[in-house]
Amino acid sequence: MKSNKNTLLEINNLNISVAQNQSSKSLVKNISFKIKKNEIIGLIGESGSGKSLTSLAILKLLNKDKFKVTGEVLFKGNDLLKVSQKEILKNRGAEISMIFQEPMSALNPTMKIGDQLYEMYKAHQNKSFSEITKRIKKLIQKVKLDSVENLFEKYPHQISGGQKQRVMIVMALACNPKLLIADEPTTALDVTVQKEIIDIVKVLQKTENLSILFISHDLKLVSKITDRLIILKEGIVVEKGTNKKIFKRPISDYTKALLSIIIDPKKRLKTLPTIETYESNKKFVKENKSQRQKRQKNIYSNEPILRVNNVSKFYNTTSNLFKKNKQYQALNNINLKLYSGETLGLIGESGSGKTTLSNTILKIHNFEKGKIYFKEKDISTLNGKDLLNFRKKVQIIFQDPYASLNPVQKIQDAIIEPLKYHQQISGQKEVEKKTLELLKDVGLDESFLSRYPHELSGGQRQRVCIARAISLKPEIIICDECVSALDVSVQATILNLLNSLKEKYSFTYIFISHDLSVVKYMSDRIVVLFDGEIVEYEEADKMFLKPTNDYTRKLIKASL
Repeated sequence: MKSNKNTLLEINNLNISVAQNQSSKSLVKNISFKIKKNEIIGLIGESGSGKSLTSLAILKLLNKDKFKVTGEVLFKGNDLLKVSQKEILKNRGAEISMIFQEPMSALNPTMKIGDQLYEMYKAHQNKSFSEITKRIKKLIQKVKLDSVENLFEKYPHQISGGQKQRVMIVMALACNPKLLIADEPTTALDVTVQKEIIDIVKVLQKTENLSILFISHDLKLVSKITDRLIILKEGIVVEKGTNKKIFKRPISDYTKALLSIIIDPKKRLKTLPTIETYESNKKFVKENKSQRQKRQKNIYSNEPILRVNNVSKFYNTTSNLFKKNKQYQALNNINLKLYSGETLGLIGESGSGKTTLSNTILKIHNFEKGKIYFKEKDISTLNGKDLLNFRKKVQIIFQDPYASLNPVQKIQDAIIEPLKYHQQISGQKEVEKKTLELLKDVGLDESFLSRYPHELSGGQRQRVCIARAISLKPEIIICDECVSALDVSVQATILNLLNSLKEKYSFTYIFISHDLSVVKYMSDRIVVLFDGEIVEYEEADKMFLKPTNDYTRKLIKASL
């Protein structure tokens, strides 16, 4: 069957199902769409909508013993679902390439970057070493990696997340493919790095004559790069059309709901809309400015609960066994105050010192200079029972909820573990009662008690992590990128939950994120970190209205 000469890829009635007990469960249902030559298409949807399954089906990467795939995937008129394994291998990399979400997982950690780049070229093209080198250097320049010293000699862990993703782009374009599939390529990256990657992809699309299938859950991000959009919900296409049409006149209620939950940093709402609240026609009101100002006045009229005074943190680094250790300064003369009932936002790019500062406050890392006081007590002097008591008062919610939970531990045991460790609870009845209370606090029911982490969605796992963090009723909770790995609708739900828990239990938050819209929504004041130094420290609304630092202005511009 031949396709239109201007159409590069045509998917007709794609169905994907998986065997489940005695029956089969349909995951993708009758998906049909086309990608024209030199066009960028956005494939949008929440986790479980079928985005990644569709992309893997195109490349025939789904396990045929587990998944049943029917329909047509026509590439240049040939049905890829019917070609032999030998034929599909010729298409992968050479004709159709893919950039995955997590570059650290996609790159071999034991191989140097240069070796991995050359390996990709040799696998698909019979060219001389000089021809391959010329092509690699050209692409490295295009993705702006030419400034990285000794790039070919470095291992993946020695370069940043943004640099790793650029290496993945070079590898994907090695053999001049016609179609590039980008599966959530910027999800884990800082806002400025996201913008750089998007700009690079847009340029490459033109210079390399590429068609791109850009997969994401973020409509705001995809609107900056795509020509047309395809919206998926539970494996079904609910809407497709041009960016302009979908953003101005969406037809599907689901699309309208997705658009409604894009956080606008220029607006202040009491709670964020979610898919569920949109579908129930719930109305949202703006936060009362005078009430917020009154609340903040009460917060800042008291003494701070935590003070960080002139704190500096150094790490010893060395390039090999024969060179002397060098000192890398991760934090430089940090000064800030945290008040009871406040949410203090902490923003900055990877390597700015955000996580180092949070680990220093948690006393996970020691620091070389300065003082940190919790309720006027110097935490550097704490040990034994005093340190245990401090750890009860300051808790953390991590970025990756799956990595934070023991995969072989039931949810009940995970939630109650801190209380048992600190000897706050005993007896099975008390354990069950307390666990149920905590599950209720985070919007989960008793059916989750006996489940394991792999049986939960990303949002449900993060709720479990929140329940565990609040189990000891801490005074300070550090939220370290705790929504960055979640879909936008799930993000909104978790942010609303954090705010409701803060109001109920009078928590104080340090909220770390690279998403400025999220930080502004959550925070009373914001600290901006750059290269281990505070470059701006201001009330959230004032900072967005009139930033004083060039770096802050750059971050805000990239987030809009």
